[in-house]
Amino acid sequence: MSKQSEQILESQLIDQLQKLGYKFVNINNEKALLINLKTQLEKHNHIHFSDSEFEKVLNILNKGSVFEKAKTLREKKHHIIRDNGDNLYFEFLNVEHWCQNEYQVTNQITQEGKYENRYDVTLLINGLPLVQIELKRIGLEMKEAFNQINRYQKHSFGAGKGLFHFVQLFIISNGVNTKYFSNFGVHKQEYLQTFHWTDEQNNPLNNILNGFTDTFLEPCHISKMICKYIVLNETEKSLMVLRPYQYYAVESIIKKVTENEILNGYSIEKNGYIWHTTGSGKTLTSFKASQVLSKIPTIKKVVFVVDRKDLDSQTSKEYNSFSKDCVSSATNTDDLIRKFTEPNVRIIVTTIQKLNNAISGRNLLKMKSVKDERMVFIFDECHRSQFGDTHKNIVGYFTNIQLFGFTGTPILAENSDGEKTTTSLFGKCLHKYVITDAIRDENVLKFSIEYIQTFKKKDHIIDLKVEQINESEVFEAPQRKEAIADYIIQYHDQKTQNRDFCAMMCVQDIDAVIQYYEIFKRKKLNGEHNLKITTIFSFTQNEEPIEEKMASKLDLAAEPPAEYESMYIPHRRELLEKYVQDFNEMFGMAENIRDTEGFYNYYNAVAKKSKHPKHETDILLVANMFLTGYDSKNLNTLYVDKNLKYHGLIQAFSRTNRILDKNKTQGNIISFRNLKDRTDEAITLFSNKEAIDEIIVEPYEKYVEQFNIATEKLLKIVPEIDSVDGLYTEEDQLQFVKAFRDMIRLLKKMNHYTEFTWKDLEIDPDLFNGYSSKYQDLKEKITIAPTTQKTSILNDIDFELELIRRDTINVTYIIQLLIKLKSKNNKKDKESIEKEIFNLLNTEVSLRSKRELIEKFIQQGLVNIEDIDTIPDEFEKFWNREQIIAFEQLIKTENLSKEKTEKLIENYFFTEREPLRKEILDLRLEGRPSILESKEVGNRVLNKILAFTDTFVDGVVGKN
Repeated sequence: MSKQSEQILESQLIDQLQKLGYKFVNINNEKALLINLKTQLEKHNHIHFSDSEFEKVLNILNKGSVFEKAKTLREKKHHIIRDNGDNLYFEFLNVEHWCQNEYQVTNQITQEGKYENRYDVTLLINGLPLVQIELKRIGLEMKEAFNQINRYQKHSFGAGKGLFHFVQLFIISNGVNTKYFSNFGVHKQEYLQTFHWTDEQNNPLNNILNGFTDTFLEPCHISKMICKYIVLNETEKSLMVLRPYQYYAVESIIKKVTENEILNGYSIEKNGYIWHTTGSGKTLTSFKASQVLSKIPTIKKVVFVVDRKDLDSQTSKEYNSFSKDCVSSATNTDDLIRKFTEPNVRIIVTTIQKLNNAISGRNLLKMKSVKDERMVFIFDECHRSQFGDTHKNIVGYFTNIQLFGFTGTPILAENSDGEKTTTSLFGKCLHKYVITDAIRDENVLKFSIEYIQTFKKKDHIIDLKVEQINESEVFEAPQRKEAIADYIIQYHDQKTQNRDFCAMMCVQDIDAVIQYYEIFKRKKLNGEHNLKITTIFSFTQNEEPIEEKMASKLDLAAEPPAEYESMYIPHRRELLEKYVQDFNEMFGMAENIRDTEGFYNYYNAVAKKSKHPKHETDILLVANMFLTGYDSKNLNTLYVDKNLKYHGLIQAFSRTNRILDKNKTQGNIISFRNLKDRTDEAITLFSNKEAIDEIIVEPYEKYVEQFNIATEKLLKIVPEIDSVDGLYTEEDQLQFVKAFRDMIRLLKKMNHYTEFTWKDLEIDPDLFNGYSSKYQDLKEKITIAPTTQKTSILNDIDFELELIRRDTINVTYIIQLLIKLKSKNNKKDKESIEKEIFNLLNTEVSLRSKRELIEKFIQQGLVNIEDIDTIPDEFEKFWNREQIIAFEQLIKTENLSKEKTEKLIENYFFTEREPLRKEILDLRLEGRPSILESKEVGNRVLNKILAFTDTFVDGVVGKN
């Protein structure tokens, strides 16, 4: 009787592990496991235990939960009293020098618990079972192995001396697919928390015998993962293992630091940044990097810098949940200075504002003692916090530092808008994990984007020129907002699965927030919905009252009529105070915004009401707040009535794509503006690992020259500040506004250079600021745009909502770019889109086998198509033709039965069960080969069939 393929796989795996340096040991049960453990611990510690002494060791091992045993495993010294009364110190694992441990492999250990279980392959380190591998035969789902481990957790891992509670990592594999995950112990383990290992370029190493074992299970590497890259989460009391891209990111930072332990002055070449897409676990990555760097003796401080106060406390809380009291969060600037000067404080979390204050003005003397200390600064969301004077101040003050940044949406040449890129401030990108990588790996959810048309123009207005139409009036029309609110009320429960999840709504500006809030509030009072809607926005102390036009649109019926008899126009602050009162009544709270601390507390209260585990808010209504850096696993829907692009768009959309459980399958984006082209641009840019991350900027001296020429031009128009008051005509005022605007733009660019000084300029800062005041007053009433009178078309618009398009960011979405490619007439545009398509195909592993055919379609088929509406049909015809050619080639070269092969492929596609070798060999027209040739022939034909289905059947469709 032949062995099952699972047994063959197990045997081959053990052979491979032995070649890597594991010693095979035959262990059948717990008794043999304990005898081996004693021998291995004695060997590792160079000591000998008597039987009674070893019982004391087992008493240490037998205590606590999986989490507590993980801590026991990592303790540097354990102590028992020897039989003769001496103290004896020993360790279970060499954590610091992780390669210096004893490695063994065994299989089929039987453990008697609630039921008798037998485990497949166990890796022993110093005699303790630290890695458990469960195998299934090719063709079966890996989830069966995952479920089996869950049964073992309940039935037998804790039996006897409970040594299998020391397992740190589980591996599950069916041969061709392999995943790993940490031991969650009693905590519920979701299959979503299992990961594929990859190489540094994010290419999966799925085959356990071809790639995974040699890389991941190599003794030094598996020890490093256990000793260095498993985080013991103190809050959850669970083990968290890093994903491959997190591992490579931390390793790249450590490499950069250890290569430059002695810096000899600041150099951007010694810095770098990590591009990991939003939602992929940046906090855990940055924590592990900070923790490892803080243990390097030469590094005196690791400073993690955020750009908002709420992220300061949030990061500190998350860091301390990973490791209790591991970081110090500064409460204010003075406290930050104290932490800088305290030698025992190794990791500091602070805001960029506090850091800037600490190295400015009167504080310079207090910071003098740490100015030259060897430190590492890690910047959160480095695409947004560093583009100003602060970056220059930090690198100009500290003399012995390295800077590292984390971002999901770096500033690249294409989205830099002429400003400095992330690379120009932080140095080269050290590791990339882009949005298509994360969607492929199921580390973030895909987006489902619905574009809702909110109005239709009537036929008789088509003769108006575009510049004559008051477009903003249409988008800001109250009727349109009413219709959008009605749409949300109608479909909110459907989008959020009957409010199991919550939503965010982002709108154009704060005035729009106020308008929408008032509309929803009125409709709620009228009994049209019972949604719990919260909002928050910023205000200034001396701002202008809300424009009378806008104030008249607000629904103020809920307030006493007397308050508005004199047409009193409220400030934003007064309105927000009313909305805070609504919040308090809705949730039984007592928040206020009387001062900065009150506003901050309200901000946190609003954030908490939309967070996991149980949100209370249905919709969080915002203009800009919460669109970056806010993570809520319960948030699955984003309503968009805002013009977004590039990193702003991806950041906003990414509020919805956090993995939670099997019920949350995608992030829903409901766009009430046509952001289709901008979404395509953003997804393409941030999926392109080859995107240009540097732009050539002019040398500082060139900008100085341009600024001084611009100054001369300005002074010819207005020789003195008071001369501005003598500009009576709108043309003269416009000339001044344009001239000074050019100076502002040049000054903004020069500010990024460390050598910038006002001494190089032919105008002093006081005079510049004087002109700036005049400019600010004038620019409000001067329109630089064409002066054509815009025509209102509100009466010619039907405000009705209709779904015009739904996009899911997956394979089909990428193929749709072919239509866009064909519609472009400009050669440069065509080349650009063609490049976009192939960049996306390269990042999507499941598409690589199809790239050659898609390229052929572009080069040969697309050029002959005149009507772009026929592209999906023509693509499908092309695909079918190529499929028939490839199929005929397959059966001809291998001499297979056409009918049998077609049936086998159909069965494979629908059952997802890989064919057995016998079934493959039965396809041959010339009969089965000899026993010696069976394996080789069977594998060859199987691989060709799998390649055929991978190319032609899986994943590509031509139609929507």
